[in-house]
Amino acid sequence: LRFDEKVRVVVFKSQVKGVFCAGADLKEREKMDDAEVGLFVRRLRNLMDEIAALPVPTIAAIDGYALGGGLELALACDLRVAASSAKMGLIETTRGLLPGAGGTQRLPRCVGIGLAKELIFTGRQIDGQQAFSMGLVNHSVPQNSEGDAAYQRALALAKEILPQAPFAVKMGKLAINRGMEVDIASGMAIEGMCYAQNIPTRDRQEGMAAFREKRPPRFIGK
Repeated sequence: LRFDEKVRVVVFKSQVKGVFCAGADLKEREKMDDAEVGLFVRRLRNLMDEIAALPVPTIAAIDGYALGGGLELALACDLRVAASSAKMGLIETTRGLLPGAGGTQRLPRCVGIGLAKELIFTGRQIDGQQAFSMGLVNHSVPQNSEGDAAYQRALALAKEILPQAPFAVKMGKLAINRGMEVDIASGMAIEGMCYAQNIPTRDRQEGMAAFREKRPPRFIGK
């Protein structure tokens, strides 16, 4: 996906009705020794980092349970859409663990330190509407009879992104992600570097021409 230039947006959904991702298989984990558990969690953290590093926008469609590593997967995405009936939480402390695949870092960056601490310390599960009210998800939608309301809303969101200039969107994602990790002056410099890369693109020229000619732009990602 990283190197496929035809890919403009990635939507993560589950094939299992009622479950986005239930997290690690604790029965499997119970059979592992300490070294195996450490390796498992490092590999899982690396996977989440790879998802977060995808250059195109990513959307998690949470139509059911997103618990533990399942919520960490959703947090690794850029955008999250949840059914109002979905249940999500970093429940690791209820099993004698703590989030180990990015949850302690991505959740506070998403909802703020105080709420993140409360959710992690208590292991509380919240529904889609509660998640929306605290900014954990971008949209909360009523579940439909097919059980894929969040996926349908995620597709609609993806279709809003698709017509936009692909390289500009990628540079926007990069500028936001890198800029959030530094002071604002450094962030401005990062934005400037990303903008400079976008200036010579054919899509920028097409955008200007389309505006001048009063027609929809035809972006090609170049």
